[in-house]
Amino acid sequence: MSKILVTGANGQLGRLVMHRLLQSMSAENFIAGVRDVSKASFDNKRIEVREVDYNRPQTLKKAFKDIKKLLLISSSEVGRRVEQHKAVIDAAKEADIGFIAYTSILHADTSPLLLAIEHRKTEAILESSGIPYSLLRNGWYLENHLMSIPSALEHGVLMGCAGNGYFSSAPRIDYAEAAATILINDISKTRKIYELAGDTAYTLAEFAFEVSAQSSKNIVYQDLPEKSFKEALIKVGLPIEVVDIVVSSDIGASKGGLFDDSKTLSSVIGRPTALFKNVLSGFLKK
Repeated sequence: MSKILVTGANGQLGRLVMHRLLQSMSAENFIAGVRDVSKASFDNKRIEVREVDYNRPQTLKKAFKDIKKLLLISSSEVGRRVEQHKAVIDAAKEADIGFIAYTSILHADTSPLLLAIEHRKTEAILESSGIPYSLLRNGWYLENHLMSIPSALEHGVLMGCAGNGYFSSAPRIDYAEAAATILINDISKTRKIYELAGDTAYTLAEFAFEVSAQSSKNIVYQDLPEKSFKEALIKVGLPIEVVDIVVSSDIGASKGGLFDDSKTLSSVIGRPTALFKNVLSGFLKK
């Protein structure tokens, strides 16, 4: 079997992908690519760990030796992603890697989200590289909304500026399972685009209602003008770059940018995606 390397393997998505790969193949068949090898810790000690630092291209040539498939998990450094991803793709081409799966964003080619800009540019670089690839265009992570629950429970308000926009969210583990499945099975030389999103969608008002129902606390959704929402986020101490992403994502959702009803994700993983009500229930019980 061809060796697979997962970049960002020590991150939230990467660790879940590694766990899923272990369920389907021997640890000798894939490699964990991490920025800092000293911080890598996996339960299965047979997993080989290699240094893959997007900011140090010299680490990539050695890391990609004998690799046939690569999962390029998008960098967390918004604003630097394009140069970092290009370094990885260039090194992959030099190493004669035969397939790249890249974690992009839902409907990257048409998405109004600020986050989509760097993904579009990366997709173009990947296309021009000549390397066979698949685009894993991930929808919104349900965990992004779960993070807002403690504040909503404390203040009785969930704020946003998404209007009646729908979020076809899924938990990170569902996206990880899709990535692992595609890495294992997608050996074609054709390029494929996967628009990956949850089977069911919700508005933020519906999300707030469900939090209320399950927590027995009155939570209301307060839809704010874009400027007011931005000011509120700055007031609570969020960095401006994070504020811009959050606001842009809500505005994008209001325009349909985070909605998808193709059920491609559930088709890939062979089961329905997790219901947000069930994930929410588990979160509230912690």
